[in-house]
Amino acid sequence: MPLFRKIDEFRFELPRQGGMRVPGLVYASEAMLPKIERERVAEQVANVAHLPGIVGHSLAMPDCHWGYGAPVGGAAAVDAAEGVISPGLVGYDISCGIRLLRSDLYAAELKARIPELMDGLHARVASGVGKGGSIRLDERGVREVLRKGALWAVERGLGERADLETCEDGGFLRDAAPEAASERAAERGRGQMGTLGSGNHFLELQAVDEIYDEGAAAVFGLFKGQLTVLVHTGSRGLGYQICEDALRVMQRAAGKYHIALPDRQLACAPLSSSEGQEYYAAMCAAANYARANRQAITHAIREAFSRVLGTGPHHLGLRVVYDVCHNIAKYELHEVDGKPRRLLVHRKGATRAFPAGHPDVPALYRKVGQPVLVPGSMGTASYVLAGCEKAMKESFGTACHGAGRLMSRTQALKLMPGHQLAAELGRAGVCVRTDSYKGLAEEAPAAYKDVDEVVEVCHRAGLARKVARMRPVGVLKG
Repeated sequence: MPLFRKIDEFRFELPRQGGMRVPGLVYASEAMLPKIERERVAEQVANVAHLPGIVGHSLAMPDCHWGYGAPVGGAAAVDAAEGVISPGLVGYDISCGIRLLRSDLYAAELKARIPELMDGLHARVASGVGKGGSIRLDERGVREVLRKGALWAVERGLGERADLETCEDGGFLRDAAPEAASERAAERGRGQMGTLGSGNHFLELQAVDEIYDEGAAAVFGLFKGQLTVLVHTGSRGLGYQICEDALRVMQRAAGKYHIALPDRQLACAPLSSSEGQEYYAAMCAAANYARANRQAITHAIREAFSRVLGTGPHHLGLRVVYDVCHNIAKYELHEVDGKPRRLLVHRKGATRAFPAGHPDVPALYRKVGQPVLVPGSMGTASYVLAGCEKAMKESFGTACHGAGRLMSRTQALKLMPGHQLAAELGRAGVCVRTDSYKGLAEEAPAAYKDVDEVVEVCHRAGLARKVARMRPVGVLKG
């Protein structure tokens, strides 16, 4: 393995070695490096650097940790004409992402009603392994979701057109091909619309406890003491199946196109090939399912708030601040060696972070930059950042996506039983609702890195600047 070369306080390079086509670049603090080295993240960063067509650097954000084929918290851009697409560098949960809702409510004034609100949310938003929701889709309905994304949900009264204006890509990807998803994938998506799922997926009520950038916060509609809602979920079993189907195809394609890689989990195909095009179209379809899913959950949140508080969502000010995914590959225009170049940017557990003035930032936010949503853990803070120009020059407009795991789920289970963790969080002022105490224990706050440190690295490295911090007051986990 190549050794790290320190560039500055927050950048560490992996020089090219062997078949690496580009160097690696890891954003981290000095204190984070031992963990990164123990997890062999550097090895995976180096492996990604072998991909045909890769440009710039193989990247890892400060929340990086070991993943399937490529590190979670990794990113890589390949030339759109000569590069490849790799499902392992997108991830199993395609378009898993974050949606933030703001409100006109003060968290402190609603403290006594948080348990009631959490009960209402728990009743309306199904969570847990394989859990289905109240929205049932037939075969045709699934295909419509795959084509239209969040727009499908809005057209059926599950939200408002204004919700789409503050979503990445307006809430849906136009390159989706519903027919590219297998029948098995479509079947798995029929009963899971409007559901959280399990693992690290969650719905949280949070209180804004710190504002770092008053101007940007005002544009985002955030203020100190405010009650917000953060949702983390993706494309559920449908996206997982699309990834699984594609990996089998890509294993064969790698041999067919004579692509030699150090890890078969990075199996890929040229973007210009039939295999590459079919996976990209199916991935976009799965991304649309994820966006519709978060939109349907948004509608359920508004219903729960309205029922509990006895007033309509417009009076509550429940508005979408932003919706952004962190498992995706997207065609984007970036400057490489001083010239604009069309690239396919893979982000796996990494968030797009475009700066002020970028045409892909919603018009409402264009003067301050794209909101970057960074969740912590159940007992720690989450952050809202804003994309910076430096990210466009160094990381293809990419920043971290969360705290990042510090230990495996098996290790986390040994910390304390789930019911004990729920009680401990309750004493700390976090009201917990869950369908699985085992799943809750797997997501213990101690199982994650220090989100404050992760965000500080991104902030001081100039990838995204701090705007606001939120603390959890209520958590719904699968």
